[in-house]
Amino acid sequence: PTKDSPAPTHARLAPRDSASSSRVSWRRGALTASPPLLRSCLFLWFSQILQQASNHQPSNGATVNPHWLSQHHSSPIRARATALSHPYASLLWAVAAAGNSSTQRPGPNSASQQTRSCCSFLRGQLDSFSGEGAARMTMDRLLIQRPLCPVSGSAAVCRGWTTSHIAPLLGRPRKWVHQSSSRLAMQAQAGSCRPAAWCFHLVQPCSRSEAVSVEQAEPTADLPKGDMWSVHKFGGTCMGTSQRIQNVADIVLRDPSDRKLVVVSAMSKVTDMMYNLVNKAQSRDDSYITALDEVFEKHMGTAKDLLAGEDLARFLSQLHTDITGHATESFSDFVVGYGELWSAEMLSYAIKKSGTPCSWMDTREVLVVNPSGSNQVDPDYLESQKRLEKWFARCPAETIIATGFIASTPDNIPTTLKRDGSDFSAAIIGSIVKARQVTIWTDVDGVFSADPRKGCNHVKSLGEDLDHEVGVWEEPAVASEISEAVILSTLSYQEAWEMSYFGANVLHPRTIIPVMKYNIPIVIRNIFNTSSPGTMICQQPANENGDLDACVKAFATIDKLALVNVEGTGMAGVPGTASAIFGAVKDVGANVVMISQASSEHSVCFAVPEKEVASVSAALHVRFREALAAGRLSKVEVIHNCSILAAVGLRMASTPGVSATLFDALAKANINVRAIAQGCSEYNITVVLKEEDCVRALRAAHARFFLSKTTLAVGIIGPGLIGRTLLNQLKDQAAVLKENMNIDLRVMGITGSKTMLLSDIGIDLTQWKQKLQSEAEPANLDKFVHHLSGNHFFPNRVLVDCTADTSVASHYYDWLKKGIHVITPNKKANSGPLDRYQKLRTLQRASYTHYFYEATVGAGLPIISTLRGLLETGDNILCIEGIFSGTLSYIFNNFEGARTFSDVVAEAKEAGYTEPDPRDDLSGTDVARKV
Repeated sequence: PTKDSPAPTHARLAPRDSASSSRVSWRRGALTASPPLLRSCLFLWFSQILQQASNHQPSNGATVNPHWLSQHHSSPIRARATALSHPYASLLWAVAAAGNSSTQRPGPNSASQQTRSCCSFLRGQLDSFSGEGAARMTMDRLLIQRPLCPVSGSAAVCRGWTTSHIAPLLGRPRKWVHQSSSRLAMQAQAGSCRPAAWCFHLVQPCSRSEAVSVEQAEPTADLPKGDMWSVHKFGGTCMGTSQRIQNVADIVLRDPSDRKLVVVSAMSKVTDMMYNLVNKAQSRDDSYITALDEVFEKHMGTAKDLLAGEDLARFLSQLHTDITGHATESFSDFVVGYGELWSAEMLSYAIKKSGTPCSWMDTREVLVVNPSGSNQVDPDYLESQKRLEKWFARCPAETIIATGFIASTPDNIPTTLKRDGSDFSAAIIGSIVKARQVTIWTDVDGVFSADPRKGCNHVKSLGEDLDHEVGVWEEPAVASEISEAVILSTLSYQEAWEMSYFGANVLHPRTIIPVMKYNIPIVIRNIFNTSSPGTMICQQPANENGDLDACVKAFATIDKLALVNVEGTGMAGVPGTASAIFGAVKDVGANVVMISQASSEHSVCFAVPEKEVASVSAALHVRFREALAAGRLSKVEVIHNCSILAAVGLRMASTPGVSATLFDALAKANINVRAIAQGCSEYNITVVLKEEDCVRALRAAHARFFLSKTTLAVGIIGPGLIGRTLLNQLKDQAAVLKENMNIDLRVMGITGSKTMLLSDIGIDLTQWKQKLQSEAEPANLDKFVHHLSGNHFFPNRVLVDCTADTSVASHYYDWLKKGIHVITPNKKANSGPLDRYQKLRTLQRASYTHYFYEATVGAGLPIISTLRGLLETGDNILCIEGIFSGTLSYIFNNFEGARTFSDVVAEAKEAGYTEPDPRDDLSGTDVARKV
């Protein structure tokens, strides 16, 4: 509407004025009206404006067709125009498309003239529309376009136009106009065409947070800095429900710090939902409206549970305005960032509900970033500090709730900090205020020494999308594999950096950069277990004493890699070979994860993601076609299905034997290493191995550095009387042995003649009987032994044969040969053929394994070891006297004629004095075996 020709009364749009009571009013670049009313207003308003535009005759003679809207009221273009949030954006879409009916090829001058006419008219409308002036308006987007030429099919679109052309037309400073980096889709089909366009944004800093009218308000306070500030960051998991948001509010209220700044992510899964609906909108999929409704319902339900009264009404009103006003088909970063805005608003209301003063901040007003390579951004710390100081001067609150993930460019274009951006936001703000510490709250107790859920079916490759939060491991499809992983109390910045690079979802490496400058610690804590102190990441002199067990802090892995090996004698001494190799890799956009080169320069190998290796191999073959043909390079080899295992530690360089210990553990696990890399800083030692060996290698290496050197994997054969008693003794003594003697006993399996029970981490001995009945599987001795020997991550493996079975004893030789120690009360192995016994003794000494049979005689007394000690010290045995059969002694002492002989024998067997077959005792066979 213009001053001379107002809109109809039922569609009047009043200027933004606090005294205005009009139902439809300007508010942050959107119409606060119900969708039916909005559509009616827009349709009538467009018709009137276009009629006025057609009557506007500029000096260049260009005109605008006023009938386009009525002619195409049901067309997709008109429907799309109606759906846009800002009426002027819709107006320009309609005006710019008004020339669609023309069949003549327009020249550049006519396109430029009509565009200038439209922009001139628009500028006049903007200036006359608002009493505050158009500088206070926010336009979502401005489309300057021309249709496809029906003759050539090319786009006659104001070619070469940039922000420097558009800004003068609108009479606005150039910094307010931004040209999108992406072109709208251009489609030419039979009988129809869709216009192509450049997308421009007319923007200014938003005023979403409570420090509004920054330019006009007077400063009231300076921004304090230092240890008085405590920065918290809560991820989407922490903000997932109304109850969790209330828990977050309680944690903030309990913080005794003088000043608190809380950075929040969007509610769980909301960011992905927003990306999904934007993608649908951009692909012309109308189901994005349904997705938008789901976002609305999720936040509305949470707000109703959390808030009440005016706070609830205010939030729901703002939510409705945002949803209906900005869900356009562009502005991906702008739209996605609304999840954080809604989370921050709800948390601020929840804290205020307790009576604590609180303000919330839209970080797009404060954080300034510059786009960089690889789809990342670089913070402008100086400008961000200036803007934060201005913001705080107008809103000096002691508790500030800030949005994570979102920021602005120097031209005030809304953008995001990409994935893990909320952590980055907290670190940037923490460095600006020089906070005491930055606490990142998630759903794990801290940083583990290895991924505790790393399993054969649970792998994450480099470059695979991570969750929006930090410290969240996905649920594995199999049981936990690295159960021995421990929570690290401290990590250095460099150690956390290395772990992040090698696939550990700890922190994104860039999150550490802002806090390192001021030595601000980052603490990872569990919101669901506030009693856990978590892990502190700081600048620390780790492992100053050079302790081998402490120098390696953690292990991390990267899966789904391929190893590329470039080999040839012609590489040696030729400058630029490595540059040519990695230049070819760079040209195809591949990411090199690890590099290893022999000192002879005969070969260079490097690891890349499996999905990129085909293009890398092809590029290298093209680049070195002549060298391969001439024989200067012998081959470009690709080894598929590889993984990387990295040992991370800050002080490995000052500790001798770290590499030797690592490779010894891998060798004992029968792991073949394909490539090795280690920098002079020794923050990590990296090995490339087969992907199928990755979990086993991780378990072996982790166990070697983090488990007791005397950890025993124990297998019990025969849970009868002797075996049952042994298991009870282990249950009672295991904790004492570990505490006093550093011996860690893990019963990995129990087998009888019919069933067996297996475990990868150790059987709970308090419930072994119940588990043997409920979780057992059919007994298979070969599988049982293989299970025990396959646990290569345990330094020692022991089989205890508690049977009197000859067939079991016949396997002792094979078990010793596999490096499994054997302990047995079974006399049949030693009382059989002499050559078999001698072979056992010889193999035992040669393979450095133990074969203990003390329990075969002496009723548990150390007879054999005592005799061996006497003989080894030079004593001679003159004679041996004793009662060689406790069974016969008991039977004859209790057979007095009052009971039958069979009753006494049965009583002896019941008491556990006899062999499993009492006939061995009665016949004297057992005595012969002992002797």
